[in-house]
Amino acid sequence: MKEYKVNKEKCVGCGTCVAICPEGSKLNNDNKAEIISSAKIEDCGGVELCPYEAIEEVNGVELEEEEER
Repeated sequence: MKEYKVNKEKCVGCGTCVAICPEGSKLNNDNKAEIISSAKIEDCGGVELCPYEAIEEVNGVELEEEEER
């Protein structure tokens, strides 16, 4: 199963992910999204769910390589 996380720097708190996938994400008190179910996020569209590209796939090594660029 894929795992997803929210890049807090890219998240603007628009709530699109929560509106489309309320069982997969929520807005915290800081108005930033949080993934509560990677499986539900996958069902709802994964990284395509966020218009600001704040939802990212977590793949351990691949993610680290991307951050080094």
